[in-house]
Amino acid sequence: MAGNTWKPKPPPTRPGGADLLAGLSVALVLIPQSMAYAELAGLPPHIGLFAAALPPILASLVASSPYLQTGPVALTSLLTLGGLAELAQPGSVDYVELAALLALIVGVTRVALGLFRLGVVAYLMSEPVLSGFTSGAAILILSSQLPKALGVDAPDGGVLERAWWSLTNPDDWGIGAVVIAAVTVLLVLGGRRLHRLFPGALVAVVGGVAFARITGYEGPVVGSVPTGFPDIGLDLPWGSTGSLVVAGVVIALVGFAEPASISRMFATADRQPWSADREFISQGLANVAAGLSGAFPVGGSFSRSSLNRLAGARSRWSGLVTGVAVLAFLPFADVLEQLPRATLGGVVIAAVVGLVQPVQLVNTIRRSTPQGLVAWGTFAATLAMAPRVERGVIVGIGLSLALHLWRELHVDVPRRREGNTLCLDTRGVLWFATASRLEQLVLDALAEEPDIDGVRIDLGGCGRVDYTAATTIRRLAEDARAAGLAVSVTSVPANVASYLGEFA
Repeated sequence: MAGNTWKPKPPPTRPGGADLLAGLSVALVLIPQSMAYAELAGLPPHIGLFAAALPPILASLVASSPYLQTGPVALTSLLTLGGLAELAQPGSVDYVELAALLALIVGVTRVALGLFRLGVVAYLMSEPVLSGFTSGAAILILSSQLPKALGVDAPDGGVLERAWWSLTNPDDWGIGAVVIAAVTVLLVLGGRRLHRLFPGALVAVVGGVAFARITGYEGPVVGSVPTGFPDIGLDLPWGSTGSLVVAGVVIALVGFAEPASISRMFATADRQPWSADREFISQGLANVAAGLSGAFPVGGSFSRSSLNRLAGARSRWSGLVTGVAVLAFLPFADVLEQLPRATLGGVVIAAVVGLVQPVQLVNTIRRSTPQGLVAWGTFAATLAMAPRVERGVIVGIGLSLALHLWRELHVDVPRRREGNTLCLDTRGVLWFATASRLEQLVLDALAEEPDIDGVRIDLGGCGRVDYTAATTIRRLAEDARAAGLAVSVTSVPANVASYLGEFA
């Protein structure tokens, strides 16, 4: 055999039996999750079904990953709520229309990024920002579901205030809601221990509907669920576009981090190629479909993508199967009208509880204090600015840029003596902005050692040396030589070696 060249297998051109089974398995989880995430986004539950129908179909047409499952996800739903809460009353007709317009903005942004081959931005969000935002957002999501899970009607206020009131007023808890939510969480999380494909969310939904009908459950239920297919059109509140652009761009970028990490992880595990540009386009088309069908922004789901892979998916067509299955369910969606809202709350809690990662935040600051401050700063800003959580992301990005700038401007010149030679070990990035600082530090070091015979400047600890910094070093070396000192410059970077070569 000539060599060990590995060639990826081309994806199937149409769904096979494995893709059909995997797609249907995901659809059984997606239906209840989509309704729960719609409520999280401040929308009527049936809007979630619209977001779970056409978007996966459009995404499957050009998706790069064979496993990525598209639809409503928790973090994007929370970002949607944050972007719209101050513009309209959640659940109102205006709010629903704004959500569709927001999805269209997200979709156009992602398609543009993919077409212009800017998929590299998927790698630019720093890990501390993502971990801080994700943990903060997960706490807000869990807090938003507590009143529902406890069966209480919390007074108006912020998400954390309502959650605290719900927890500290046990006399108002609805025992039925608490039991339903607890059983739902147990089925979703515990079911995975029984079998990796156990449809815990589906069992919880079927059980919740049956329980409500048999017992005459009097707690809050989903209520009226329109049947039929979504209307396709462009009758949107275009005048509000300017108010939604920032939120749309943030969702387009931040919301892409999850599908990007999922796809990269699976591609690495299976030694398959993956294109961020192509995935941007697929996720963009999914959001365009969501906007045109009156839904809300969608993204790639880690849990459903993992289920898709475990269920045996072989190609991106499993996503098409999922969307078609949800589409086929829409005419019968009214069977969920008696579904307790506590069930939906339990589904969301089970889906996001693992996103709260205090250990990771603590470890980040232990490993690197500056990076830890970025993570904790993003975490605090996300909580403090709720429901405008996209501002927490912007704060985190600002902190990352400030840290980067600080590092770029930080120069250190530790010194030591070897006999009568003064050794200067430069540290940092030497460029035009730090050249004057470098010169001052070297001059100060020389002034404090008047009895030396020579000086050695080592550039091995420099991340980068530009022409301006090299000119400064050359001038310092020439002045020191003119003063009668033996001068050498060591570990000179290749880009300035010819300029400083006579001192090497």
